[in-house]
Amino acid sequence: MKNITCITCPISCRITVDIVDEIHIISGNKCSRGREYAKTEMMSPVRSLTTTVKTVFPNMPVLPVKTNRDVPKEMIPEIISKLANVLIIKNISIGEIIIFNILGSGCDIVATSEIK
Repeated sequence: MKNITCITCPISCRITVDIVDEIHIISGNKCSRGREYAKTEMMSPVRSLTTTVKTVFPNMPVLPVKTNRDVPKEMIPEIISKLANVLIIKNISIGEIIIFNILGSGCDIVATSEIK
Protein backbone atom coordinates (compact mmCIF):
# COMPACT_ATOMS: atom_id res chain seq x y z
CA MET A 1 0.00 0.00 0.00
CA LYS A 2 1.23 3.49 -0.83
CA ASN A 3 -0.11 6.90 0.17
CA ILE A 4 0.37 9.79 -2.24
CA THR A 5 -0.85 13.38 -2.44
CA CYS A 6 -2.46 14.28 -5.74
CA ILE A 7 -0.98 17.42 -7.33
CA THR A 8 -3.36 17.85 -10.27
CA CYS A 9 -5.64 20.40 -8.57
CA PRO A 10 -5.77 22.59 -5.44
CA ILE A 11 -7.73 20.02 -3.40
CA SER A 12 -4.56 17.90 -2.93
CA CYS A 13 -6.39 14.66 -2.16
CA ARG A 14 -4.62 12.05 -0.06
CA ILE A 15 -4.86 8.96 -2.24
CA THR A 16 -4.21 5.41 -1.15
CA VAL A 17 -3.05 2.91 -3.75
CA ASP A 18 -3.13 -0.74 -2.81
CA ILE A 19 -1.72 -3.32 -5.20
CA VAL A 20 -3.41 -6.72 -5.01
CA ASP A 21 -2.33 -9.32 -7.57
CA GLU A 22 -1.01 -6.55 -9.89
CA ILE A 23 -4.35 -4.70 -9.71
CA HIS A 24 -4.25 -1.13 -8.40
CA ILE A 25 -7.04 -0.34 -5.94
CA ILE A 26 -7.24 3.45 -5.67
CA SER A 27 -9.19 5.31 -2.98
CA GLY A 28 -9.34 8.80 -1.53
CA ASN A 29 -9.51 10.69 -4.82
CA LYS A 30 -12.31 13.23 -5.16
CA CYS A 31 -12.22 13.40 -8.97
CA SER A 32 -11.21 11.33 -11.99
CA ARG A 33 -8.01 13.36 -12.42
CA GLY A 34 -6.83 12.05 -9.05
CA ARG A 35 -7.43 8.48 -10.15
CA GLU A 36 -5.44 9.02 -13.37
CA TYR A 37 -2.64 10.78 -11.44
CA ALA A 38 -2.40 7.84 -9.01
CA LYS A 39 -2.22 5.33 -11.86
CA THR A 40 0.51 7.30 -13.62
CA GLU A 41 2.41 7.87 -10.39
CA MET A 42 2.48 4.14 -9.70
CA MET A 43 3.30 2.98 -13.23
CA SER A 44 5.55 5.67 -14.70
CA PRO A 45 5.80 8.94 -12.75
CA VAL A 46 6.45 12.11 -14.74
CA ARG A 47 7.31 15.68 -13.76
CA SER A 48 7.82 19.05 -15.36
CA LEU A 49 11.20 20.62 -14.71
CA THR A 50 12.04 24.27 -14.18
CA THR A 51 15.63 25.35 -13.62
CA THR A 52 18.26 27.75 -14.98
CA VAL A 53 21.20 27.60 -17.36
CA LYS A 54 24.32 29.77 -17.30
CA THR A 55 24.87 32.70 -19.65
CA VAL A 56 27.82 34.93 -20.57
CA PHE A 57 25.78 38.07 -19.87
CA PRO A 58 26.80 39.93 -16.67
CA ASN A 59 23.36 41.53 -16.32
CA MET A 60 21.71 38.08 -16.48
CA PRO A 61 24.12 35.35 -15.36
CA VAL A 62 21.44 32.65 -15.52
CA LEU A 63 18.44 32.13 -17.80
CA PRO A 64 15.31 30.43 -16.47
CA VAL A 65 14.21 27.43 -18.55
CA LYS A 66 11.61 24.67 -18.37
CA THR A 67 10.59 21.48 -20.08
CA ASN A 68 7.83 21.90 -22.65
CA ARG A 69 6.13 18.73 -21.37
CA ASP A 70 6.46 16.28 -18.52
CA VAL A 71 9.47 13.97 -18.52
CA PRO A 72 9.96 10.63 -16.77
CA LYS A 73 10.86 11.34 -13.15
CA GLU A 74 13.93 9.10 -13.28
CA MET A 75 15.42 11.23 -16.09
CA ILE A 76 15.42 14.48 -14.10
CA PRO A 77 18.87 14.09 -12.45
CA GLU A 78 20.45 13.28 -15.84
CA ILE A 79 18.70 16.24 -17.50
CA ILE A 80 19.89 18.58 -14.74
CA SER A 81 23.45 17.30 -15.20
CA LYS A 82 23.24 17.97 -18.93
CA LEU A 83 21.88 21.49 -18.34
CA ALA A 84 24.73 22.25 -15.92
CA ASN A 85 27.06 22.24 -18.96
CA VAL A 86 24.94 24.61 -21.08
CA LEU A 87 26.21 28.15 -21.63
CA ILE A 88 24.03 30.70 -23.44
CA ILE A 89 26.14 33.04 -25.61
CA LYS A 90 23.47 34.76 -27.74
CA ASN A 91 20.25 36.72 -27.30
CA ILE A 92 17.28 34.53 -26.48
CA SER A 93 13.51 35.10 -26.74
CA ILE A 94 10.85 33.74 -24.41
CA GLY A 95 9.73 30.33 -25.65
CA GLU A 96 12.86 29.78 -27.72
CA ILE A 97 14.06 26.19 -27.67
CA ILE A 98 17.42 25.87 -25.94
CA ILE A 99 17.80 22.10 -26.42
CA PHE A 100 15.69 19.94 -28.76
CA ASN A 101 14.64 16.48 -27.55
CA ILE A 102 16.92 16.48 -24.52
CA LEU A 103 18.46 13.04 -23.96
CA GLY A 104 15.99 11.50 -26.40
CA SER A 105 13.10 12.20 -24.03
CA GLY A 106 10.88 13.78 -26.69
CA CYS A 107 10.94 16.92 -24.56
CA ASP A 108 12.49 20.29 -25.41
CA ILE A 109 14.07 22.76 -23.00
CA VAL A 110 12.62 26.24 -23.57
CA ALA A 111 13.48 29.70 -22.27
CA THR A 112 11.01 31.31 -19.88
CA SER A 113 12.67 34.71 -20.02
CA GLU A 114 14.59 36.68 -22.61
CA ILE A 115 18.11 38.00 -23.01
CA LYS A 116 18.53 41.10 -25.15
